[in-house]
Amino acid sequence: MAGKSQISNPVERPHAGQDVRQGEIILRKRWQRALFAGDLAGIALLCLGLAFLALS
Repeated sequence: MAGKSQISNPVERPHAGQDVRQGEIILRKRWQRALFAGDLAGIALLCLGLAFLALS
């Protein structure tokens, strides 16, 4: 097909660990830390509850 342009694949090079590092979670206020901890606990309880339901 003459009208279509060809897409070339760039050569992939390895990335340094510092370049691909994930961001930080910054929780400045007390309520932000409490909400974050509560969410993590809620997710853990949800997983345990689903596992319990799956086994019974």
